[in-house]
Order: sequence, then C-alpha cells, then structure tokens
Amino acid sequence: MAAELSPIDKAKFVAARRAVDLIEDGMRVGLGTGSTAAWMVRCLGERVREEGLKLVGVPTSARTADLARQVGIDVVALDEAKWLDITIDGADEFDPALNLIKGGGGALLQEKIVATASDQMVVITDASKEVNHLGGFPLPVEVIPFGWQTSRALIEELLDSMDVLGRQTSLRLNGSEPYVTDEGNYIIDLHLNRIGNPRQLALVLNQIPGVVENGLFIDICDLVIIGGTDGKVEIRDINEGSVAHDTIEFAEEENIFRDLD
Repeated sequence: MAAELSPIDKAKFVAARRAVDLIEDGMRVGLGTGSTAAWMVRCLGERVREEGLKLVGVPTSARTADLARQVGIDVVALDEAKWLDITIDGADEFDPALNLIKGGGGALLQEKIVATASDQMVVITDASKEVNHLGGFPLPVEVIPFGWQTSRALIEELLDSMDVLGRQTSLRLNGSEPYVTDEGNYIIDLHLNRIGNPRQLALVLNQIPGVVENGLFIDICDLVIIGGTDGKVEIRDINEGSVAHDTIEFAEEENIFRDLD
C-alpha cells in the first residue's frame, strides 16, 4: 500500500510515475538500474499491462532485465534496438548543470552506454541527491581485474594533481570478496568530497590503463524529475532552461505495490 511507503520511497515513486508519462507507444526505452529506477520499471510495467502500451526496453543490468520481464516489458539488447528514444535512470548525485555521479549500484558502464545511445536521458530522483558540487558521493571507477592494484595506484597518483578535497580510494567489496560487475570487472570508489572540475576528471580518469569507465556523467542528462514526499514533482529541462511543477495523485492502494518484495 502507498500509505506504508517510507517518505523517501514515496518521493522516488512519484518521480518514477511522472517520468513514465513521457513514454509513448512504440518507443525504445533505456531502463536504468537502482532503487529509484526499479520504481520506474514497475510503473512502466503497469502501463504495459493496463493500457496495452507497446515498447521495447533495453536494461542496463541483469537485475533490471529480470525485473522488466517480471512486469511484462519486452526486453532486447542495445545492439538489437540500435538507438533509443529515451533512457530513464536514477542518480547518486546531480549538480545545477545536471552533471551526475552514477554507479552506486555497480552498473555505471552499461548505464553510460545506454544513456549516450538515447535521444533523451531523464533522471528520476529525490531532493537529497541535489548538490552544489559533485563529490560527496564516492565516485565509482570500473577497472579490469588484471593489474587492478596498479590501476588504483595510478588513479591515486592522478588525484594529487586534481582539484578535489579528498584522495582516498577503496576497492568495492561484496562481503569479503571484490564486487564484480555484470562485465566481470572491479569497482574502485574514490572518496573525493568535492570535485572542482568534473569534466576534466572524467576525461583523465579514462586515460589510465585498466580503467574501463567512470561514474561521472557529463552533458548526458537532459531532464531531471525530482519527487517530493507530498506527491509534488519538479521537472528541470537543461536544454530549454525551464522548470515546471506537477502533482502526482495516487490511491491508498496501487497495483504496483502488491508484488513488492
């Protein structure tokens, strides 16, 4: 039941519900990964079941693919879809220019590939993810397992010349073992506190041997939808330079909540 959701989940839900209103019949849709994106996938599945909406989804992780199939969304690979009309995903942080840090869920590589293969990227979030400067959330860097400690040392050396407040790094773990991405890689999290020049950092990190991709999404997001615990949403369009507001009404009980784990 909607009434049983925590305030943060209500904010995520209303942002997701508003975002899926952007989906039209026949679209090819990138499906993000993470707790907020999972709300979007469920909301989109509800439209597919109740309205007969026809679309194909390109998931950004194995777990998103599993959820999409469970709620009735047709799933295809990006190479089959080729180009997408829209991608909807969450973010760990976003700044006033709608630059993002993503990858807290470990899917940053597929998320970035899918987002950049889309006409439009929409981020759904709550107000807690908005920051003046990126870097409070650890920045994920995906590296291949071979020589990962060398890659980490090179990253730490690079950070000495970057405009950041912190320079600690850590290997992401799953229990006592390294966390492994869908592509079989490791993630090194950079604890930077504040990133003075995200664009520069994104470029130079990817020059380090062994680095596959980093979680800085620069000039990729077009629209951010910020959900509130009261059902209100704010929609910021970076291309139009506009800000709009809406309110999402939901009943005390919705179909979408019935099969939540």
